[in-house]
Amino acid sequence: MEASWRDRAFVPVVLYTGGCAGIISSLGAPLIPMLAQRLHVSLSAAQWSLTATLVVGAVASPLLGRLGDGRHRKSTILGCLLLVVLGCIMAAVATSLAVLVIGRALQGLGIALTPLTMSAARERLAPERARRTIAALSVIGAAGVGLGYPVTGLIANELDVSAAYWVGAGASVVALLLCVAVFPRPKLQTDTGRLDIPGAAIISIGLVGVLIAADKGPDWGWGSTDTLSLMAAGILLLIAWGFYELRVPRPLVELRLVRHPAVLGANLAGLCLGISLYLNLVTVVQFVQLPGVGLGQSVFVSGLVLLPFAVGSAVASRTVPWLEHRIGMRAVVAVGSASLGAAALLFGLAPSGLGVAFGAMGFVGIGIGYTFAALPSLVVGNVPAHETGSALGFYQVSRFVGIALGSGIAVTLLRIFGDDGELTRAAFHHTAFVGLGTSLLAALIAWVMLRPRRGASIRTDPELEERASREGLLASAGLESLEEDPLVADATPSGDGVGRSVGR
Repeated sequence: MEASWRDRAFVPVVLYTGGCAGIISSLGAPLIPMLAQRLHVSLSAAQWSLTATLVVGAVASPLLGRLGDGRHRKSTILGCLLLVVLGCIMAAVATSLAVLVIGRALQGLGIALTPLTMSAARERLAPERARRTIAALSVIGAAGVGLGYPVTGLIANELDVSAAYWVGAGASVVALLLCVAVFPRPKLQTDTGRLDIPGAAIISIGLVGVLIAADKGPDWGWGSTDTLSLMAAGILLLIAWGFYELRVPRPLVELRLVRHPAVLGANLAGLCLGISLYLNLVTVVQFVQLPGVGLGQSVFVSGLVLLPFAVGSAVASRTVPWLEHRIGMRAVVAVGSASLGAAALLFGLAPSGLGVAFGAMGFVGIGIGYTFAALPSLVVGNVPAHETGSALGFYQVSRFVGIALGSGIAVTLLRIFGDDGELTRAAFHHTAFVGLGTSLLAALIAWVMLRPRRGASIRTDPELEERASREGLLASAGLESLEEDPLVADATPSGDGVGRSVGR
């Protein structure tokens, strides 16, 4: 039977929505100096336009992931997109920092939609196509940042800051209308039951405390009472949240899933990679823009430096299935982590020109393309189908916490390694080497924790072995088998895949 136009349009609409979220999230960092000048506030205060988006993205991910596991997926996506549009409009017309921050906070809901779009792709598409779509969704948000930086920089330079947010509002309206027309309602009209509101409140407050402390630590001082108190309170709340989630009948995030080494390893690796990503981004972008110590280029040029990041991530993600078939999933993550390390090493040894900055961002893009495409597959491939949104929401939290920590740590390290707080070229060298260390740690975690199970028997029947291998590859991408087969369920695929079929 010929597919309807809605079925044919589903994947492009999902990818466009994910790309919009990435571009809108990029409306913070490159515009901070202009926003500070426009609103007559300090750079530190204007930084809240980025912090608010990251915080909301982190705390909303598990909540939206749980909502998306049930019958409310489409209404949740549409509601979030509507709030993103409102947030873009508020940021465009803002004449005070408070209105701008609220608008940017609403935009953060957009970058928390990724688990929902992945869940929809897993349910709606045939296995092989769903596999490719999930990998693309995982990377397209990062690639959208790479594309969004030069675009927003050009718009802000040629017009003004408000114009960049109006463009974001227009792109979000298009995404909203497309989702209304094309996005299907879940096939399984099950109710997720009562939402864990207390759990959502506890993790939200805890994450806000940790992320704000990490972001403002460079300004307040990492040893100040405010920073230490806020960080300690946030960590204690997150610990309390963990104990609470293990005791409620319907938790926001099923933490018992983290007992699986692949799920735990993917979350730890995602945390380290988020730190490494922003250590690279912050140091390179600041070096390109800063006069004297750096290259003194415009916001638009510093945005162009991130184009290799976008291209590299898109190209690398397309080769993940080919590479996984040959070296295994954990090796894909390790190779991607090593690529991030190579970027830090290149920039740390010779941050002297635009060519080095372009090359470093290319390596970052390749690393993100491999790791961000592979890690969600490992998470989903090792959890029950009905926990997909929840597990991916928790993975998003790990990644966003890493990103927020990387942003704050980068600023702090540049000051620590500088000359009495003043930035020097050596400070960029040394900060890059810290990024190299976190990348290598992510590679080590991937190699140790994502290893295949030992002692499993492999059947010698060639047809069954080929079938089992195919099923294992689908499972490692987070996809259910289309048909049940007890023989395949008992077979362990050869190679290095760590996923297991969840459609039993």
